[in-house]
Amino acid sequence: MLDANLKTQLKAYLERVVRPIQITASVNDSPKSREMVELLRDLQAASPKISVEERRDDGERAPSFALTSPGQDISLRFAGLPMGHEFTSLVLALLQVGGHPPKLEQAVIDQIKDLDGEFTFETYFSQSCQNCPEVVQALNLMAVLNPAIKHVAVDGAVFQAEVEERQVMSVPTIYLNGQVFGQGRMGVEEIVVKLDTGAAAREAKKLNAEAPFDMLIVGGGPAGAAAAVYAARKGIRTGVAAERFGGQVLDTMGIENFISVTHTEGPKLAQALETHVRENEVRIMNLQRAEELNFEHGVFSVRMTGGATLHAKSIILSTGARWRQMGVPGEDTYKNKGVAYCPHCDGPLFKGKDVAVIGGGNSGVEAAIDLAGIVKHVTLLEFDTKLRADEVLQRKLRSLPNVTVLVSARTTEVQGDGQKVTGLVYEDRISGELNTIKLEGIFVQIGLLPNTEWLRGTLDLSPRGEIIVDAHGQTSLPGVFAAGDCTTTPFKQIIIAAGEGAKASLAAFDYLIRSSVPEAAPQQAKAA
Repeated sequence: MLDANLKTQLKAYLERVVRPIQITASVNDSPKSREMVELLRDLQAASPKISVEERRDDGERAPSFALTSPGQDISLRFAGLPMGHEFTSLVLALLQVGGHPPKLEQAVIDQIKDLDGEFTFETYFSQSCQNCPEVVQALNLMAVLNPAIKHVAVDGAVFQAEVEERQVMSVPTIYLNGQVFGQGRMGVEEIVVKLDTGAAAREAKKLNAEAPFDMLIVGGGPAGAAAAVYAARKGIRTGVAAERFGGQVLDTMGIENFISVTHTEGPKLAQALETHVRENEVRIMNLQRAEELNFEHGVFSVRMTGGATLHAKSIILSTGARWRQMGVPGEDTYKNKGVAYCPHCDGPLFKGKDVAVIGGGNSGVEAAIDLAGIVKHVTLLEFDTKLRADEVLQRKLRSLPNVTVLVSARTTEVQGDGQKVTGLVYEDRISGELNTIKLEGIFVQIGLLPNTEWLRGTLDLSPRGEIIVDAHGQTSLPGVFAAGDCTTTPFKQIIIAAGEGAKASLAAFDYLIRSSVPEAAPQQAKAA
């Protein structure tokens, strides 16, 4: 099951295990079950502390396996094969069940242990989903730390009948005690906040007591991370307030153009960014979404949606961007019920079905190519008169027998039966005729929107909503700088965002040492 190199790496990792690990496998006669048993035997061979027991007809999903340790009350199970992106989740689960301490702040560990109630979680994942491991790993760790928390990670491709019955059309999808708890990427802290209803208020109170920062960075993507490292190295008090550290990078599959790194994946790069920032003296404040920027008594303040207000002598805005929506009837109604934005994550859930891709740029054509290998048929719709993707991608697309390309096509409606998507209506922009396509999935790939709505009326924005910056990253407000995909800087690339973050940080530091923040508030610029 595992190649020799992976077995060697696994053996080295499992040397950190300090207590026995009992694996109980629920098996049947399926090929997937035989694959699972082969995997478990490889695990057993990798460490003398691992034992494996097989059971049939034990009332559990089959194939699946539970991890526990003698004398420990741990309920943690993988249903299906945790390979692909989930192999890391399996290795971490083995380490944690085996007593290796987690890399988590003690305050969060204590908060998990103190959760009161009975929590049975089920997470549906796909092996190609780069967002799923964070959820699976978070809930696995919580199950190790608190006996009241049970978790099963379910491979949707193996348990297709469950996926159909529960109408799971987006991964990760999380159930708690039989009801949908959440969809999409969620980390430990975010899950705990949802369970511990008083956590947000306690965190806001703590943040309100923070002394003013010399430099506060709003946003934790590549631009924000670079800005934080450059600021901290100057020896000034630096803070990062981020809704989710890593930003769009967390949703990126393969990265092959970050110079000096030949290949990596978004979540790995995001973790590396956070690790680098934490190695410096930076105050990181996660799960914080900004909603208002003000200036008073010589200090800037940023109010967060959770109730906290942070203060600083200078600000760097690096709030990034998000997927652009079509803005047509039915899109919001059927989001995660057939309308999706990540073909890598959700594509396997549409195996053998008809789907559409909206958008003829590189991302849209790449999505259509990837999906064509999974689904029955792909219809790609492009608003313009021709595709805008690179020619090499277009040639590949045209070679696929199960792809139809429609240009001059404007999507006007998403149709559904109240539970899931059943079709799409588009207008032929040349003839004006309305046409309906019967399908079960729609993947939207039409670009990005900057996360700047909260700044409108506070500083200058472009007609596209981007923050207008000069060559130094300076905005229309002295002392406020910006970097990354939320700005007018052309070419939205990870490496460009990181460079712009470093530049904005150096410019903000120069501002701090060359001038004092004026006593009178800067004149607020009217939004463009």
